[in-house]
Amino acid sequence: MIRRRQHERGLTLVEVLATMVVVAVVLPVAMRGITLCTSLAGITQERGEATMLAESKLNELQATGDWQYGALAGDFGEDWPDYRWEAYVEEFGELNLDQLHVVVTWTSRGQEREVVLTTLVSADLGITQ
Repeated sequence: MIRRRQHERGLTLVEVLATMVVVAVVLPVAMRGITLCTSLAGITQERGEATMLAESKLNELQATGDWQYGALAGDFGEDWPDYRWEAYVEEFGELNLDQLHVVVTWTSRGQEREVVLTTLVSADLGITQ
């Protein structure tokens, strides 16, 4: 006996159009999500670098005592050309301690961004807290 093949069903025009509409709606949203994730990853990396630089500068100012008498602003040289730093000191209560702040700034995607690290220091004892 010879059997006839059953007709394989193809896609109708309505199904193809519906699929195209779904793809046209979902694809831009997915691409926007990917773009946003990539942008946030870059900002996170820059913030991490700035935090590392601020911590390094804060430690340097404490170790050398430059927070009392030295320069309290500058850059990080050729290795980190986009980042600048500045430090300032505030009195901290009646405990004869000061707050040392280091602010690292950089420009990213047309916006000025900053990271601030703070610690307590004591000029009288020559120690940091």
